Amino acid sequence: MSINLSKVASQKKIKYFLISFVDLFGVLRAKLVPTQAIAEMQKNGAGFAGFATYLDMSPADSDMLAMPDPKSLIQLPWQPEVGWLASDLVMDGKIVEQCPRVVLKRQIEKLNEKNMVMQTGVECEFFLLSEDGTEVDDKRDTAAKPCYDQSTLMRRYDVIKEICDSMLKLGWKPYQNDHEDANGQFEMNWNYADCLTTADRHVFFKFMVKSIAEKHGLRATFMPKPFPDLTGNGCHVHVSIWDQKKKKNLFLDENGELGLSKLGYSFIGGIMKSADCFSAWFNPSLNSFGRIDASNTLSGATWSPSTVTYTGNNRTHMVRIPDAGRFEVRHADGSANPYLLQAGMLGLGLDGINNKRSPGKRLDINMYTQGHKLKRVKKLPKTLDKALKLFKESKVAKNAFGSSVVSKYIKLKNRELKEYDKQPEGQKSEWSRNNAIDC
Repeated sequence: MSINLSKVASQKKIKYFLISFVDLFGVLRAKLVPTQAIAEMQKNGAGFAGFATYLDMSPADSDMLAMPDPKSLIQLPWQPEVGWLASDLVMDGKIVEQCPRVVLKRQIEKLNEKNMVMQTGVECEFFLLSEDGTEVDDKRDTAAKPCYDQSTLMRRYDVIKEICDSMLKLGWKPYQNDHEDANGQFEMNWNYADCLTTADRHVFFKFMVKSIAEKHGLRATFMPKPFPDLTGNGCHVHVSIWDQKKKKNLFLDENGELGLSKLGYSFIGGIMKSADCFSAWFNPSLNSFGRIDASNTLSGATWSPSTVTYTGNNRTHMVRIPDAGRFEVRHADGSANPYLLQAGMLGLGLDGINNKRSPGKRLDINMYTQGHKLKRVKKLPKTLDKALKLFKESKVAKNAFGSSVVSKYIKLKNRELKEYDKQPEGQKSEWSRNNAIDC
């Protein structure tokens, strides 16, 4: 049964809709549409000039139409007269293939052909800063090891409570909130879902956290490395593959090593083969590489992997198998585009499944103290330039997403690198920080 947004608006007392989409750089774009016009927008879409966003389009191109997905509707808990809608992009009657939500849906279609769905959860770390974004707002949050500190958590109770209450109201089933490893850093966890739902919620979560923080006179940021001496913002992804009805976890094998099935290990094999090449999507900002290639922070560890390894329940590796039936991928950061993050995971996993790739030997060592002894271990790229070159050359990426999507992304990111290179030497660090603070 189709969802009539006009009727929904009347029932829920929605006065305006945000018809939104995310471009290739993860920027959330929108038109604010009064309820009286939503029927027309649901039928024909909201018009945008594609050139004005990061989608590699021309000013001469036709109108780009954002077709709202009624199933994605989220009523803003802090402003209930507004409804938010995720959209897919259409131009000249054709789907815009480089639309990140479409990129993800194409990967989902490939997995659906195998009668499988990917379910994921994300851990979105963020900082609460002063309004100008220059420092941690809580002047008393100065401990070297502030992780899980109850007092610093409760000093931000009003903000965290409002965000968590919003997720409870939306039915996301949030289950824990904590102060993280860096001063001013927090993490909030909610239940896993199919990967498209998780991506839509991830997009909205970032918008919600920033909006509620602003209400409280703060600035929230998901940027990978706001401060050189503090732990950066990761965006860990927990992955499992299920049957089409979501009744059976196909990664679960009680007799398998660490409770993971052969399918699960093939998926990890795909990650092991090309994780370095996909860093351009998982670590897409210049600021990302301050986190990936960081020295120890005040807390004593970066919590960020720099090598492509996997293990059991050990947080010093890129891939961790914490318990039976799932694994966690730890190298993505807060600047990752929520749709491309999920699409990238699926692209790697499908390559592993289709080619029955072996992940190689599991390493049960402390990478922080013993990793330097490893020989011939694959490293994650240390610069955005290197990450883009690996992505451009990746046959796995081109097979997964098509040469056009890969080339458009590379083209736009190379323009960004050129802008960075134009900056005076003493201003480059500040430029990259400003470029990522609102990611």
